[in-house]
Amino acid sequence: MLRAVLLALALTSPVVVHSAPCGNTGAGFEAWKADFAKTAKRAGVKKKGLQALAQAQYATRTIAADRNQKSFKYSLDKFMQVRGADTIVALGRKRKAANPQFYAALEQQYGVPAGVLIAIHGMETGFGNFMGDSQVVSAITTLAYDCRRSGFFKPHAIGALKLIDAGSITMATKGAKHGELGHTQFLPGNALTYGVDATGDRQVDFYNMTDALASTANFLRKKGWKPGRGYQQGQPNFKVIEQWNAATVYQQSIAIMAQRIDN
Repeated sequence: MLRAVLLALALTSPVVVHSAPCGNTGAGFEAWKADFAKTAKRAGVKKKGLQALAQAQYATRTIAADRNQKSFKYSLDKFMQVRGADTIVALGRKRKAANPQFYAALEQQYGVPAGVLIAIHGMETGFGNFMGDSQVVSAITTLAYDCRRSGFFKPHAIGALKLIDAGSITMATKGAKHGELGHTQFLPGNALTYGVDATGDRQVDFYNMTDALASTANFLRKKGWKPGRGYQQGQPNFKVIEQWNAATVYQQSIAIMAQRIDN
């Protein structure tokens, strides 16, 4: 009788699947990748994406950067000084004046003013002058493996692998140390969800300014941007800027620079 009960319990009890643990060094990265490949496959990642995962390397520079994000602890004035806010505003005004139709078309379609998009573009990459020197797939999978914020970065790692499948990026694609890519430094999961082919070439290319800024405007609109409403702190659209970056000084800086550019 006891034997029959034990057998019944064995047949009805849920199977416990032990996934490879996260880690704080590169020692377990290869085992974690092999396990994560199963998760990625279940999530719909195809052959090219899985091959990219297998080729990913533990990114020590990414981990060092993740442990040393000092600028977000600055005061607002110090942050804006360090990040070159006055230069961004001056160059941003020139960019808007040189191509007003482009920004007007984006605002007409998505409701996001030129100043906001220009401020983000300037803050993130100096208007495309430096879009990063870290391999995107290695950086984002390293962060998905790292114990500090594994849960946050895993969906973005899946996103990066799906972008590989879609042909939007390759293993050679370089971005920021946290895996952000393109002109406005989209995290891969957001790139996959909000990317827009604004050039009509059937490819979402975040290293093309037109696609990148349209995708940024689309992100903000989908996050709740209200056309014609204010975006300074305390106004309706400031909450949407908060969705782009979690650091308060960053959010405040974007709002201030955007207003100066728009005015």
